[in-house]
Amino acid sequence: MSNNNSDPLHGVTLQKIMDHLVDYYGFETLGELIKIKCFTSNPSIKSSLTFLRKTDWARKKVEELYIKSLR
Repeated sequence: MSNNNSDPLHGVTLQKIMDHLVDYYGFETLGELIKIKCFTSNPSIKSSLTFLRKTDWARKKVEELYIKSLR
């Protein structure tokens, strides 16, 4: 039985997504690409995770940017 999953987010935690994006872009560029305060005003992974877990539209934008960064 094959266990192929075409969802690039399958098994990837929000923590891993944020770690990757901060390493790849940095908070300054993230704040330019996705206009949310947790990326521009005193940014941290912890505050970003807290916000993204409560805000579906922002999480969706972050997940979309993550998928684009993998290509």
